[in-house]
Amino acid sequence: MPRQKLEELQLERLKHIVAYCYDNVPFYHKRLSEAGVTPDKIKSLSDVQYIPFTTKEDIRDNYPFGLFAKPMKDIVRIHASSGTTGKPTVVGYTKGDLDTWSDCMARLCTAAGATDEDVIQISFGYGLFTGALGLHYGLEKIGASVIPASSGNTEKQVMLLNDFGVTGLVSTPSYALYMAEVAKQKGVLDHLKLRLGLFGSEGCTVEMRDQIEKNFHLFATDNYGMSELMGPGVSGECHLRQGMHINEDHFLPELINSQTGQVLPRGETGELVVTTLTKEGIPLLRYRTKDITRLNYEPCACGRTLARMDKIKGRSDDMLKIRGVNVFPSQIESVLMGTEEIGAHYQLIVRREGFMDTLEVKVELVNASLLERYGELEALQKRVKHNLHTVLGIDAKVSLVEPMSLERFQGKAKRIVDLR
Repeated sequence: MPRQKLEELQLERLKHIVAYCYDNVPFYHKRLSEAGVTPDKIKSLSDVQYIPFTTKEDIRDNYPFGLFAKPMKDIVRIHASSGTTGKPTVVGYTKGDLDTWSDCMARLCTAAGATDEDVIQISFGYGLFTGALGLHYGLEKIGASVIPASSGNTEKQVMLLNDFGVTGLVSTPSYALYMAEVAKQKGVLDHLKLRLGLFGSEGCTVEMRDQIEKNFHLFATDNYGMSELMGPGVSGECHLRQGMHINEDHFLPELINSQTGQVLPRGETGELVVTTLTKEGIPLLRYRTKDITRLNYEPCACGRTLARMDKIKGRSDDMLKIRGVNVFPSQIESVLMGTEEIGAHYQLIVRREGFMDTLEVKVELVNASLLERYGELEALQKRVKHNLHTVLGIDAKVSLVEPMSLERFQGKAKRIVDLR
């Protein structure tokens, strides 16, 4: 679609979604009214800048269903992501949303090179996480044979890759590297039929992508999304890998200065803000993703006219992504602060070991004598580890250290040591 026609469609849908939010979501009715932005004020795409931002905190504050625009009888699927206090951010889908989602993923999978001839193994974890089912339905829509392997049990994963003649792999980039290692150990790496990798849920540098391609002898592409907006399906690379094509008829992207909130001119790098143009269950206006990128509006050599976004350069906050799971230091802090035997000073150490991300939580004991009472120390360590797993959804190594042994800061504490 030519850019002018696409922008006409975006404006039509923007007007609709603003009115839809105003009429069906009390939160937005109040927020828009206070800002003086009634639906009739939207005359051009640039008018989106007058709409207040929506943040992850807004979704958490309205937990669980406060931002839903439809009654529960119209919601046919619920997904969620982790939250800072154990409360997840909850998203709901209507039947129409699921159709849109599978359409968006079918486009991106096709752009990456997937066809109805492929046998594709999905090694994302199934459950409240949106990644697995998002790819699943998109790939089924184009006629690919889908293997819902889920994550974990890597030896079995490798067995399936080999025995089922798998041609495409869906996973996090780090897990793909680990699977390749195991396949090599099992002596089957050179016998695999893999040709395509559809990777996402965590950052993937060009260097990591090259390593995956070298190990697995496949063509690797990256895709982008988040549960609040839909899940995977917001954007993805075509076979030319010159940026991730955004499904702009469903998502209106902007870039802003993270500090001032001002919209940036085209070509500059900034924080990605997205308005969902067609979502029915939980529409979002100007959602701040906290992801830093750049947008390219030039048509791609592949023929697609959709804007493309660069690989995410980082985040404007301190969120960590460990094995595809969003981890906030504040989540960890909430667990540690609720344990009386340990102090307020802690350090988070992130490493990559064997291509897998690991998280170590170092925290000071209140009483140094506990270091000599091994039974009590071990019990405390297990309790903290269990509590962290309950909140984060992943395992973390817990190191209990002497009082006053961690670095102090006069200004803002630097809690994170990222060694990846």
